[in-house]
Amino acid sequence: MSTWLAVAALNGALAVLAGAFAAHGLEGRLDAHALDIFQTGARYHMYHALALGLAALAMRGDAAPRARLSAWLFLSGIVLFCGSLYMLALTGPSAIVLVTPVGGLAFLGGWMALAWTAMKLKA
Repeated sequence: MSTWLAVAALNGALAVLAGAFAAHGLEGRLDAHALDIFQTGARYHMYHALALGLAALAMRGDAAPRARLSAWLFLSGIVLFCGSLYMLALTGPSAIVLVTPVGGLAFLGGWMALAWTAMKLKA
């Protein structure tokens, strides 16, 4: 649990850095559409850093394997979805955008796995 909680916290910090970079480092350097794409990546990065933390806190007892699956899916979604949006905003259209929907599916799977985890948690 502690490793995943640390991964969640580091991703939260990275999401804050990405948001600050968008607001202070990219404004005026990217067109409005590209800046919006980058900010969407940062927003989803933060949402799923928090979700990763929830999964980490659920890693106990019989629910641990399900929570670990959820954490891996959230982390995969962060890398694929957010990472591809960051790259798209910074470099323009390329084949990398083909992985964006895969990252979105990983996010959906992570949420479903977290719901499945909740069924195993004992109060």
